Amino acid sequence: MYVLEKLKGGLIVSCQARPDEPFYGSQYMALFAKSAELGGAVGIRANTPADIQAIRQTVSLPIIGLYKIQTPGFDVYITPSKQAAEQVAAAGADIIAIDATLRSRASGESVKEIIEYIHRTLNKLVMADISTLEEGVAAEQSGADMVSTTLSGYTSYSPQQDEPDLALVKQLVAHVKIPVIAEGRIHTPEELVTAFEYGAYAAVIGGAITRPHVITARFVNAIQKRIQR
Repeated sequence: MYVLEKLKGGLIVSCQARPDEPFYGSQYMALFAKSAELGGAVGIRANTPADIQAIRQTVSLPIIGLYKIQTPGFDVYITPSKQAAEQVAAAGADIIAIDATLRSRASGESVKEIIEYIHRTLNKLVMADISTLEEGVAAEQSGADMVSTTLSGYTSYSPQQDEPDLALVKQLVAHVKIPVIAEGRIHTPEELVTAFEYGAYAAVIGGAITRPHVITARFVNAIQKRIQR
């Protein structure tokens, strides 16, 4: 639990890029992670064994690792199986993030089975990515060490909005005893502060820090809206 304590009250930076983005590549993600460390981040969230390994060699911060694997016919893709979790652990992650929604997985494994495997066999902590209060409560009951609002807005049955789901943060804090991590569409320092005021243990920010083309577009859109007015 020492690793968990190092995250308390701090900012975790998600360093991820898609294949169609300019900064796609483990070497770039490692540099983003180093920049985050220099800026005072307390942890890094990273996708794929290759990126996790590169970041592990570059920073001394705790790493929340995951492995996004798309499977036709299934919506779950964040570390969807024991096998994926094993690869994340081998790459050097301290904590393994999994999709802990109530949706089915291609492996047929349950959230509880995956969490127990990560604890007993891999000896790692688990971050449960969820989209609703019900899923957060279920994740705690399944043994997750922390719960994150990562998937709110990314499941068909959760609120579809541009703003972070801070209401979910507040609800989770009131209903679970494990640490609640605020994640998803946090764009401003003010939203981040509000998340902590609502009781978040820590917060994850990705696109607002590590996706320059998205940040640029947000400013450009503001100019266009002014012109339209």
